[in-house]
Amino acid sequence: MMTWKDFVANYRRWRRSWLYPVISVVVALSVCVTTATPGRAIDLLPLLFQGAQILQLSNISDRQEVELGKQMNEQLQSGEVRLYRNAEVNRYIQEIGKRLAANSDRPNLPYTFQVVEDNSVNAFATLGGFVYVHTGLLKTADNEAELASVIAHEIGHIGGKHLVKQMRQRALASGVATAAGLDRNQAVAIGVDLALNRPRSRQDEFDADRRGLRTLTRTGYAQSAMVSFMQKLLKSGSGPTFLSTHPATSDRITNLKRAINTQPSSARAGLDESAYRADIRPLL
Repeated sequence: MMTWKDFVANYRRWRRSWLYPVISVVVALSVCVTTATPGRAIDLLPLLFQGAQILQLSNISDRQEVELGKQMNEQLQSGEVRLYRNAEVNRYIQEIGKRLAANSDRPNLPYTFQVVEDNSVNAFATLGGFVYVHTGLLKTADNEAELASVIAHEIGHIGGKHLVKQMRQRALASGVATAAGLDRNQAVAIGVDLALNRPRSRQDEFDADRRGLRTLTRTGYAQSAMVSFMQKLLKSGSGPTFLSTHPATSDRITNLKRAINTQPSSARAGLDESAYRADIRPLL
């Protein structure tokens, strides 16, 4: 029969068996989240309770990316952009976007396609499947395939997680990111600014073109539309926003032609200009 003395001894051994490892983990975490500045450390307890507000952009999950995209969308709609409310135009863009998204590199994201009331020839994407198309782009495209080629390009940016990488670079360069990560509100502000104003890197644009062309082809649209749209805008003297922030456009056209010649497709969908003019132009 166990005596009181034996019970106390066993209890002490049991307490040491779980307490010390827990203490070790807490101490280790405290060291890991210490900032680079000597003598300054992040308080672990608040961090644990507020962990949902801290992001590590280097390994962000799809769920976190979608949530950030939703917050960025709210901020954009609060004053950065004005959405075009024509239901038929929005439905048309959503149908094109969903077909493309299903054939993209990240088909499992809950994509959202919206039309921005702005006459500049532009489109952009944020995080988690949010894509924005300006009315000026719809007016400039001659057919559905050209419009789809731009949307596919923006989906390519999402597939490559280009904005996530740029956000991380901006956060580190500006010093707002710590060893623990980046505050969610700061991430949203950085993401919105980059989405609207970011200089596009040569590498990201080539990658989005490759991904976009692959998505366009899988969806059955004519590959030539991606090239024809870029060529048309370069020849115009309007200085389109879509290309003014995209470097080395002539090189991109050359690379696209090479890719099409390497993997040609017989798909011709979306080239009917009269159908496009009848369906879309009267609504803008």
